Amino acid sequence: MIETSKVDLKLSNKSIFVFDIDGVIRDVSGSYRRALADTVEHFVKTLTNSDYRPTPEEIDDLKAEGLWNNDWEASQEMIARYLHRLGKEIPIAYEEIVSFFQSRYRGLNSDWSDGYIATEPLIATSAYFQELTIAGISWGFFSGATRASASYVLQRLAIDLPILIAMEDAAGKPDPTGLLLATKQIEQKQGGVANTIVYAGDTVADMLTVVKARDFDPSYRYVAVGVIPPHVSPDLRDRYASLLKENGADLVLNSVLELTPQLNLLQSSAS
Repeated sequence: MIETSKVDLKLSNKSIFVFDIDGVIRDVSGSYRRALADTVEHFVKTLTNSDYRPTPEEIDDLKAEGLWNNDWEASQEMIARYLHRLGKEIPIAYEEIVSFFQSRYRGLNSDWSDGYIATEPLIATSAYFQELTIAGISWGFFSGATRASASYVLQRLAIDLPILIAMEDAAGKPDPTGLLLATKQIEQKQGGVANTIVYAGDTVADMLTVVKARDFDPSYRYVAVGVIPPHVSPDLRDRYASLLKENGADLVLNSVLELTPQLNLLQSSAS
């Protein structure tokens, strides 16, 4: 059973919600993760003539290490580990890996219409964010995706001029700099100072980002909300939830849509 928080206490309007995007706002199992598997498969075949394609579980295991939030770097690492098992070093440049990955994820057309990104199902809705605003919750985004990719999905949600810290703007997770940059920009936009930061993400790196933020800037109260991404099969969801909690999640939800102002997040994070 995935643990969700109790309902009773509303968060104050001094709370800020910051969202990861991939696996939380959009389903990337058929896009980023597919491009990652394609990339590993392609270079392993090219370099060794072996047929190997990483499974979703193998990708999860890699990301559970908390170091591979960037899917380009994750692709490179999986290729390197496969070659290492054969006693070989990786002979290709990182830029080649990125280029191939992007050819699958964005496609070859300038409007990305032939890329996997064009087929990503949305998890969140425009109405969800409107409801947060009506409830007095300020919100924004901190994502390891490129600004162009993150903006692409936010435009689909009709979110105008979002607060967004993307790959180009800060160090990769679990470095907490991007989370705090997003928070400061949200505060500036709203003209006030927050006392609570709620960060919703779907990976170990997301949870560790909150853990590190507590030491980096203890002036805020932090709530780490784990979200089970869509690619996790029902029989593995409890295991995935436990992994997030072991790495700092204060609570774990089945969907970001369950993260509402009515959830008793503060009590859950204290328990």
